[in-house]
Amino acid sequence: MAASRRPAEAPPEGPLRIGALARVAGVKLSTLRFYERRKLLMPLERSDSGQRLYGPEAAIRVRFIRRSQELGFTLKEVSAFLAVSDRRGIPTRDVARFANEKVQAIDARIDDLRRMRRAITTLMAEGFCAEDTVCPIQAALGAPTTVAKRTSRASTPTEARRPRRPSIARGG
Repeated sequence: MAASRRPAEAPPEGPLRIGALARVAGVKLSTLRFYERRKLLMPLERSDSGQRLYGPEAAIRVRFIRRSQELGFTLKEVSAFLAVSDRRGIPTRDVARFANEKVQAIDARIDDLRRMRRAITTLMAEGFCAEDTVCPIQAALGAPTTVAKRTSRASTPTEARRPRRPSIARGG
């Protein structure tokens, strides 16, 4: 939850221990450990005493993850974004397709938010809905939408590279 987040601090020079990274990024230690388990964040190394050490860019990464979640992206989507941004060089077709699909999804979300905003401002200007009508707020997002067809089964570049394992439920 964004309300419980602490304000971020300026990063100190050199490697950061997990506590310092949590302070700099404005999150709890448990959040950083969770991100590590999900392979969203990895320490550069461990100290002689075994403590996690992170580079100064780790705070940017953690804030990116948090902000992406606040904007409504799932951790699976955030993981795919990070995989794309971590990859250097020319993007593969799978990465380009993933990025294009995400841009389309973001555009659709922006359109929905604009419709919702117009409906709310209209409602505020005109007063409350009459009992025998559909509220414009509900109508703004309750109308059917067109969703772009997926061109493949994979939704992320990682999934596109991963071979499909047989499922016990399918009997294979």
